[in-house]
Amino acid sequence: MSKTIAGFSKLSKSKKIDWIANTYFANAENTKKVLKQYWNDNEKLQQLHDEFIENTISNYYLPLGVAPNFLINNTLYAIPMAIEESSVVAAASKAAKFWLDRGGFKTTVISTTKIGQVHFMFHGNFEKLKSFFESVKPKLIADAKPLTKNMETRGGGILDIELRDKTTDIDGYYQLHASFETLDAMGANFINSCLEQFAKTFKTEAIEFSGFSEEEKQIEIVMSILSNYVPDCLVRAEVSCKVEDLSENKNISGEAFAEKFVRAVNIAETEPYRAVTHNKGIMNGIDAVVLATGNDFRAVEAGVHAYAARHGKYSSLSHAKIEDGVFTFWMEIPLALGTVGGLTGLHPLVKLALELLHKPSAKELMQIVAVAGLAQNFAALRSLTTTGIQQGHMKMHLMNILNQFEATDAEKVILIEHFANTPVSHSAVVKAIENLRNPE
Repeated sequence: MSKTIAGFSKLSKSKKIDWIANTYFANAENTKKVLKQYWNDNEKLQQLHDEFIENTISNYYLPLGVAPNFLINNTLYAIPMAIEESSVVAAASKAAKFWLDRGGFKTTVISTTKIGQVHFMFHGNFEKLKSFFESVKPKLIADAKPLTKNMETRGGGILDIELRDKTTDIDGYYQLHASFETLDAMGANFINSCLEQFAKTFKTEAIEFSGFSEEEKQIEIVMSILSNYVPDCLVRAEVSCKVEDLSENKNISGEAFAEKFVRAVNIAETEPYRAVTHNKGIMNGIDAVVLATGNDFRAVEAGVHAYAARHGKYSSLSHAKIEDGVFTFWMEIPLALGTVGGLTGLHPLVKLALELLHKPSAKELMQIVAVAGLAQNFAALRSLTTTGIQQGHMKMHLMNILNQFEATDAEKVILIEHFANTPVSHSAVVKAIENLRNPE
């Protein structure tokens, strides 16, 4: 029977595991063994991991793979990818190789502005509020100087603060809508600290503002927080070549492939059910690199999907066209990333991943990550419009099924050879394993 516990966070890691194992699992000893086998033998490294979050009981491993041969703006990259899904790294690598011989990927950072907001309630005359904001705005920026000084020295800081009237949505609701440049830092802590200082100054100065009535002086600060919706922190990635150069085999011409590919993208642009899966494929590539480089993939996911629905209907993030005999495939996507701060200077594998990428700036990392997403999307659409998605994916998934049934090395050799020219499905693999182990 499960039960509550007081002071769990104060227990040692071993005591936490004892309680979890004894309270929630039928085989407590096996549970402890599984959790402890993922501890790192290097005590210093394990302590580092333990201190990343709270109530740590073990490490959760994901494979770290590498997709080579990415030519981005005439520079070659091998891109690190942390992901559990079969075929993602292989697909990215295949797309990279395909475009390596066709000029590679071209990228441009369009903008790097990030947003934060102070949400507050004011029940009074808007013109008075507007007058107060205009008078207090310089002080909002001045009072945040201790926080922004170092960022400003490097060329970043507060870009602007606006007063936004949101009373048509909620009675009495307003915002201080602030824009920031955070350079190579993702900047969440910096932005949130600035916003909280804005809120403190705003509320304090309102009490002293002679233009307000006593009631109007009582501004209610609801919350101060950055936004993960960053439509002005935008990067573009694209590939292009002559239509005839798309052909790789005799089964389909470059022209036929290009036309079918563009139609597939058009469907994702108009049909939300398809667009969600289409964009999920893009995020397979993006999330894997974001995670490998110690960035916040949840923030990236939230911002990207909001951007995909910015016109009031969820749609494809990528686009394709054929014009004057040239095929072009591109994507503009919001990515708020950092290469300093957070885990980037702490996690050994993150540091290694960034070094593998030539120690990129945040702008350079935006471009690399966008390319990984576009490559993944190209690979998926290429399969969908030619051989079908399952042929390649299930071949890669074969090993997972074999491991699920604890196939021996000898059995794997036989079964991999068997499925080299045979369609892979879960039921087919199970049947093949049974036939191998129990021949008639």
